[in-house]
Amino acid sequence: MTFSELKIGQKASVQKTLTAADVTAFAGISLDVNPIHMSDGAAKNNIFGKRIVHGILTSGLISAVIGNKLPGPGSIYLGQELKFCAPVFLGDDITAEAEIVELREDKKIVKLSTTCTNQDGKAVITGMATVKFDL
Repeated sequence: MTFSELKIGQKASVQKTLTAADVTAFAGISLDVNPIHMSDGAAKNNIFGKRIVHGILTSGLISAVIGNKLPGPGSIYLGQELKFCAPVFLGDDITAEAEIVELREDKKIVKLSTTCTNQDGKAVITGMATVKFDL
């Protein structure tokens, strides 16, 4: 895809069920071993009553949309605003979606509205991404 093929309103998404194995792998990479993510025993005493998936792990699905689908390969992240709206639990089926809301032809900048929703259609993350796409 080239910049000239991009249109405001274009959307793309990816879906993934987040598992305990994903959380363990992410904890090893990020060094975030907060018991709220890692321990059923410790997490049962948190405000959610059980383990939650790292918010940044969940938001990584937005990067998958941007880097692989829209705008796609060649995208360079310039920024990402995130609002964490609801917890993500082990086994939740998350869909990350990006929608083009602004195109800046002179600098090849794309702004995208970004959302992650769970299997019930509830937004767990909302935000706005800014990427350079110069292909």
